Amino acid sequence: MRRKLYNWVAAAILAALQSPAAGALSLQGPQPTRRLARSFLDSHYLVRTLAELGPARASVVLFVAPDCPLALRALTLLADLERQLRDRGVRFVALDPSLGASVVEISAAGVAAGAEFPMGVDEGGAIARSLSVIRTPTVCVLDEQGERVYCGRVDAGLRLGSEPVPDARADLREALEDLLALRAVRVPSTIVDGCLLTLDGASQATAAAAPTWADGVGTLVREHCAVCHGPGGAAPFDLWAHRDASRRVDRIEEVVRRGQMPPWHASERAGTFVNSRRLDDAAREKILAWAKAGAPSGDLSLHPDPERPAKATGWRIGEPDLVLTQLGRTKLPASGIVPYQYIVVPHVFSEDTWVEAVEIRPEDSRAVHHANLGWVQLGREFTPENFITGYVPGGDVYELDPGQAYMIPAGAVLGLQAHFVTTGEALSNRFSIGLRFPRTAVAKRARHLEISNSRFTIAPFAPAQTVEATRRFTGDATGIGMFVHMHLRGRDVDVREIDPDGREEALLLVPNYDFDWQSSYRWAKNTKRFPAQARVKATARFDNSKFNPFNPDPSARVRVGQETVDEMMYVFLFYTLDQENLGLQIDPRSGGVR
Repeated sequence: MRRKLYNWVAAAILAALQSPAAGALSLQGPQPTRRLARSFLDSHYLVRTLAELGPARASVVLFVAPDCPLALRALTLLADLERQLRDRGVRFVALDPSLGASVVEISAAGVAAGAEFPMGVDEGGAIARSLSVIRTPTVCVLDEQGERVYCGRVDAGLRLGSEPVPDARADLREALEDLLALRAVRVPSTIVDGCLLTLDGASQATAAAAPTWADGVGTLVREHCAVCHGPGGAAPFDLWAHRDASRRVDRIEEVVRRGQMPPWHASERAGTFVNSRRLDDAAREKILAWAKAGAPSGDLSLHPDPERPAKATGWRIGEPDLVLTQLGRTKLPASGIVPYQYIVVPHVFSEDTWVEAVEIRPEDSRAVHHANLGWVQLGREFTPENFITGYVPGGDVYELDPGQAYMIPAGAVLGLQAHFVTTGEALSNRFSIGLRFPRTAVAKRARHLEISNSRFTIAPFAPAQTVEATRRFTGDATGIGMFVHMHLRGRDVDVREIDPDGREEALLLVPNYDFDWQSSYRWAKNTKRFPAQARVKATARFDNSKFNPFNPDPSARVRVGQETVDEMMYVFLFYTLDQENLGLQIDPRSGGVR
């Protein structure tokens, strides 16, 4: 008994000597609860479990908030350690347990750190609470049975307000080496120097104090949600009026709280875009307070819901000057995989035709995953420059500013590459394409850079294989916007500008790429300039691991191809040339030059 006491005292003294100075520290808190929470929200907003990380001799869970000053340093340390220990059966995950945690921003922090392991959100801090974690960055190690064997700091040199301490004890590494060597972890807990967590997100709103639908919540929902969840929208239900939204208030609360809706996948770390769908903090809190108070209507007699627009009768670009419709219909089965369909629209442009807006419109959007539109001249090969725009349900239409226009050359026909999905019901579809011709003189021709790589292979089970591509501007240019495209293994995309003088600027970061939401990202008019010889570099990563929930076959060696089970890597950057001043007067009846 005396020997055990001496051993315990010695271990306690050793732990104290290895801890940082006391002034800025907080103890881990009480011992963990007996029942460990195990589910979290992954980068696709799917609920996953720690067991899905795969068989593991040790599981490492890092609790980290992206706004904590130590976040990037902790993630970088774990990124290196994970690569070293991956083949020894150690699995890693990083979770943000804090109030208001964002799937997009925790994923962006992982990209910045070069982390190849999963990132996610610990909703409500359930896992952190069950392990008694009160600060970030705290890391916990679980053994094969899921029992906690270590919780504390990543290493003794990770401290607030100082440079990393050289030769500091690598607490996490030491704990893992003990566990892998089948011996007791010598130091099972350490004190964490970091940021205090706020875990409890309970609303203090009451039904009396909460905002009401008539008091502005209805306007917010119609502005931000009704593009899809409105008359003729692609979403499965309508949120135009209070009677519709109140029946689905729990769903609204969940997806708004998570940041899943309205859908927007660009990180705030890079770029500002005028078409951002992200709710600002005030709008988000107003909708959440309304939902938590039970969806109060307010006085709808004073502020009634506006009249519901007619279903799908109008074009989003306004009345087109020319509407082209495919011949016949594409018949779709109730189930199974539908190969890409290639549809040529029966119209040959007799002259160079200038358009300032293009809208792709499916007759039945339920079965359309996406479609890409381009032109081809008969007898000539299709090239990337022939791409015009794409369609995704709920996405933006192609609409240029006055004075800008896209040119479809004489002798061209339009074609669609359509990706359909089955819905459980046999359907048919017909596409129409609306074109609007310019009413003002055209000074600038809209062009695009295609930053792409078609010569890569993704190794089996690779969690974050990197693919890069670069293109260069030949003249001074002004950016319009961007669009990125990958398939089911696409993980993230980082797009950067590198000027001739070496200055580098982040243009776009999509840290949790989603094949189902291929959004466009548009700059405000005349705000993004590119000097001649500036390069645009795109770095994409692909997840061929078992943890990727959409991966058709992790054991496959994946190559570039047209089918969904293959892969692609494209970034389209739309722009105009600064030196160009065409001064073209366009016939509004034909789109040709007068």
